[in-house]
Amino acid sequence: MSISNNSFEKLPTSIYASADQASQAVAHELANIIKQRQSEGKQCILGLATGSTPKGVYAELIRLHKEEGLSFHNVVTFNLDEYYPIDFTALQSYVRFMWEYLFDHIDIPKENVHIPNGTIPKEQIDAFCKDYEEKIDSLGGLDVQLLGIGRTGHIGFNEPGSRLDSKTRIITLDHVTRIDAASDFFGEEYVPRTAITMGVGTIFKAKRIILMAWGEGKAHIIKKTVEGAITESIPATFLQTHPNVGVILDMASSAELTRIKTPWLVGSVNWEQKARKKAVVWLSTLVSKPILKLTDRDYNEHGLSELVAQFGPAYNVNIEVFNLLQKTITGWPGGKPNTDDINRPERAYPFPKRAVIFSPHPDDDIISMGGTFIRLVDQGHDVHVAYQTSGNIAVYDEDVIRFADFAVDYNQFIHEGEDTTTAVFKNIVQTLKNKKPGEIDPPEVMKIKGLIRRGEAKATCRYVGIPDMNAHFLDMPFYETGLVKKNPIGRADIDCIKKILMKLQPHQIFAAGDLSDPHGTHRVCLKAIFLALDELKYEDWIRDCRVWLYRGAWQEWDIDQIEMAIPLSPDELMRKRRGIFKHQSQKDAPMFPGADPREFWQRAEDRNRKTANTYNNLGLPEYEAIEAFVKWDGKLI
Repeated sequence: MSISNNSFEKLPTSIYASADQASQAVAHELANIIKQRQSEGKQCILGLATGSTPKGVYAELIRLHKEEGLSFHNVVTFNLDEYYPIDFTALQSYVRFMWEYLFDHIDIPKENVHIPNGTIPKEQIDAFCKDYEEKIDSLGGLDVQLLGIGRTGHIGFNEPGSRLDSKTRIITLDHVTRIDAASDFFGEEYVPRTAITMGVGTIFKAKRIILMAWGEGKAHIIKKTVEGAITESIPATFLQTHPNVGVILDMASSAELTRIKTPWLVGSVNWEQKARKKAVVWLSTLVSKPILKLTDRDYNEHGLSELVAQFGPAYNVNIEVFNLLQKTITGWPGGKPNTDDINRPERAYPFPKRAVIFSPHPDDDIISMGGTFIRLVDQGHDVHVAYQTSGNIAVYDEDVIRFADFAVDYNQFIHEGEDTTTAVFKNIVQTLKNKKPGEIDPPEVMKIKGLIRRGEAKATCRYVGIPDMNAHFLDMPFYETGLVKKNPIGRADIDCIKKILMKLQPHQIFAAGDLSDPHGTHRVCLKAIFLALDELKYEDWIRDCRVWLYRGAWQEWDIDQIEMAIPLSPDELMRKRRGIFKHQSQKDAPMFPGADPREFWQRAEDRNRKTANTYNNLGLPEYEAIEAFVKWDGKLI
């Protein structure tokens, strides 16, 4: 854990190596407060949050209850918010969330649980909100309030424009918030436009406030919250005025903080090679100069005098970093045979290599590293793709109906009349027509949706040029819930990965290191790969296997992180686009687009071109596009 109170950070901020470690730390702080109140014969009043962020906290509290005897008999809870209107039983209801993720598994008295009511008549909301405030006040206020943070900087559902003295009330959800919630509701049109939320003033009555954030996607808003000016346009910045706030982050969400991104602006730095590379790339970008044109004055005027004092003059530092970046560029992702490979990212031999591309969803392979995929095949390597999940929840019902209609028409043509198969498909069509938004699909519909994604993945593999037998569909069990909410990673998931790895014993593994996908599938899939590799680490073939991490539709590696850069020509970029187009169910309007309105192929091309442009601006060769990779360091996430 890293703690800092430097001049840039206006809130006490603790950074943990992972979200799991951070969640456990928060849970143990809550447990200590609960036990302290018990020893005093008092109730413990907790303000709780929902969403993906506190899930790990609640899981650890449940473990403490079941394995270490932590009792919640003296705990009274008040939740931050709830959509309005929404039924208690709805999949997206925060009432349902809290009971599924916490209350059903601990000994808290039911009468001690308070959650805003999304079912009351509208004319009763004001009275309900007033009563909610009075209940909190009557108990002496909240001992601790847990908070996540939205992309707009909202806490609870206090959207931009909320006042510091605001109380519990009904509010209109910001458009960005509704977009972010769209996948939970299977479409933005089904997201409620309003919600009931504690006010900022209500939150501020808490004796202690803990703000948590995980993942790269929260890094920018965390920087504004922790280091920026107080403003109503980012309600989370109001926390800077509270006397007892703790900001708890994982490494990914802390990435934009000054002490992480540009530590030389905070204090002395251990100028090992990675730090030198990071600083020079930053300086070159800041002053808009190619690396080889940077001067001692540029370094001195931007807080890097210590660097040139130790390793200068500037030219020496420039040429070192320029060469490091130049060595990342290769047109041979599987290694170039009959060549000195000492300065290349990949070794020349063995050649050809057996490579496994792990794809969390059935299109991540082509979206994220399609150009490299094509290059590996064209250069004669034995390339396999392991599709980790079925991706079935990302298929629209109308696509199922279209395929069912085809099956009905085809069967009638073949059999010259109806048969049992035709009747089954007609029943599926009728089921989907009667289905309500967010309702779980029956197994046969989930199967068809999975087959649609599988067929698209096969089409891409054939287009790229690998045989059908090299496409492996793992259908990892954690994913197969029919819901956006997934099960925790389990033994069966890890065994899926171990089985394919032992079968193929690859020389190269490519895996998705993009952990910012909205619902965490990439993170779970990568963790399963790492755990499987850890269990296989004593196998002989592992010693000759390298693991390369790619990023995809959500973001790219920073230039100073990149260890292998694969340049793409205009023709190769077009081939990649055509490969992405094979995934027709994800074309035009994918089910889970995230916050970015562009299609996946547009995001991928823009990202690849931006990477190439950055290399060019640094003074390196100019390419149409570049796909980037980082070599796994062997650490678990």
